[in-house]
Amino acid sequence: MSMNVDAYLQRLAYCGDRQPDLATLAALQWAHLRQIPFENLSIHRGEAIVLEETALFRKIVEQRRGGFCYELNGLFAALLRELGYRVSLLSAQVAGADGMFGPEFDHLCLAVHLEDGAYLVDVGFGDCFLQPLPLEPEAAPSRQGRHVYRIQALGGVRTLQQLPAEHEACASWSDEYRFNLQARDLSDFEPMCRFHQSSPDSHFTRKRICSRATDDGGRISLSDRRLILTSAEGLKTESLLPSEAACQQALLDHFGIQA
Repeated sequence: MSMNVDAYLQRLAYCGDRQPDLATLAALQWAHLRQIPFENLSIHRGEAIVLEETALFRKIVEQRRGGFCYELNGLFAALLRELGYRVSLLSAQVAGADGMFGPEFDHLCLAVHLEDGAYLVDVGFGDCFLQPLPLEPEAAPSRQGRHVYRIQALGGVRTLQQLPAEHEACASWSDEYRFNLQARDLSDFEPMCRFHQSSPDSHFTRKRICSRATDDGGRISLSDRRLILTSAEGLKTESLLPSEAACQQALLDHFGIQA
């Protein structure tokens, strides 16, 4: 497709530089996380998710929706390429609460290659790092918002890890996901995308979620009927919405999503 870059940047409320460098990449990632929500509403509305750039552009930019990793990172990669970046789609295995990792293609993240090295970029993992992370495992940990992030390497596998900023001295890191640097095509993720749309074993089919970063580095989320506000300091306030109509109004008020 020939992407309407101006429309995409308007969707991001981004008016900054378009030079394909690290500063622009960081600004675009931060804008994306604030403006376009991580959401699985299509699954619960019975809408098919099509991993094709024209369909993703129509949904995310023209219809002002969000999506989950395959959609958000898949379309963001296309935008970055239009702006002159060299981007690889990466397959990641997400860490579960039991410490085990999920299957290949469980998550889609991005490697963006600049003159000074490659960076991990992700606008489709919900509450995660806010700025590009150097892919070199010897890079210093990066404090971003309420967490500190680092990338560890063992053989050809890299693991994204995080810990709460207030526990930085304890160095009790938790795994987020692991990946290698093999470049993939968007079509490679279609089987797992179908799984997450339909399987009762997928957490995406179990409850509705819509979430985005706030301008101050906090977060606002709708989880089924619970509206959750998280401050930049990590303080949470939850309220149970009284009806489905109230949920639909919250989607419009906080995420710009029409019923």
